[in-house]
Amino acid sequence: MNPIDTLNLDFRALTTFLAVLDEGSVSRAAVRLGVTQSAVSHTLERLRQALGDPLFVKSGRGIVPTRYALQAGPHVRQILDDLQSLSAGPPFSPATAEFTFTIAANDYQRDLLLPGLVRTLRREAPGIRLQVIPSGIPRADLLRKDVCDLVISPHAPEATDIMQRGLMADRMVVFYDPEHRNPPADLPEYLKADHIALLFATGEKPTVETAMEARGMVRRNVVTVSNFSGLPEFLRGSDMLATAPEGMSQHLLRDFAWVPLPFDFKPFTLLMLWHRRNQNDPAHKWLRNQVNAVAAGLNALKH
Repeated sequence: MNPIDTLNLDFRALTTFLAVLDEGSVSRAAVRLGVTQSAVSHTLERLRQALGDPLFVKSGRGIVPTRYALQAGPHVRQILDDLQSLSAGPPFSPATAEFTFTIAANDYQRDLLLPGLVRTLRREAPGIRLQVIPSGIPRADLLRKDVCDLVISPHAPEATDIMQRGLMADRMVVFYDPEHRNPPADLPEYLKADHIALLFATGEKPTVETAMEARGMVRRNVVTVSNFSGLPEFLRGSDMLATAPEGMSQHLLRDFAWVPLPFDFKPFTLLMLWHRRNQNDPAHKWLRNQVNAVAAGLNALKH
């Protein structure tokens, strides 16, 4: 590489490269960056000259990254993360902070933990707004691409750049309406019953469902909903069963009785997940501590 070409490797140029790599499109990258398509194309041309590689080539009506671009992506992302960490800014003050913090959580985690977090924010950090989006079975890209700041889920992506902290333990149990049926006495009765099943809007099944399938257990799912909040109204007044976390007996499913699962299924831990670039960010760290404090309070109530 010609030494002069390194002058083209500025923060904006590398950010543009990542946007095109993530989006797979010059036009979508331009929308994400808030610039024109010609500006993105011009920046890519500068990078091609600097790096000596086409970076992206036409494929049908779109573009695809070269092998060089794919290999360079993680290194460029790390460089930008390191550059951003150099400018931490003034000390974080919850009372005066003004920004939106986005958490990815399905309705179970949302209803269990986030109302307590909102009460803390309204009391100590009224300028911090909370946005909640569904997580499904979370992918590392949710955090890598800044789709959200934090994920709360029992499922941790296998990635070295994703940090995690355990919040609380829970287990799956069987809910039923005691006014309309007795609890299933054993596994055959559980499998024979009619069930309300869950299929996340993102297309994934709960792990208990996949574990049953792996063991050859077949149950009769007569209703399928996309989130746990769909369970109560279908369960109420029916003889159906719903398999859900025991923690939901404290809020969404408080009106129903429950019994343990009639087969072995290990308890799970709710995790708080974030990207490594936010590990030492004062605001992010403060918010993580508040989520952890809410979970600690709920754990104390269980004992």
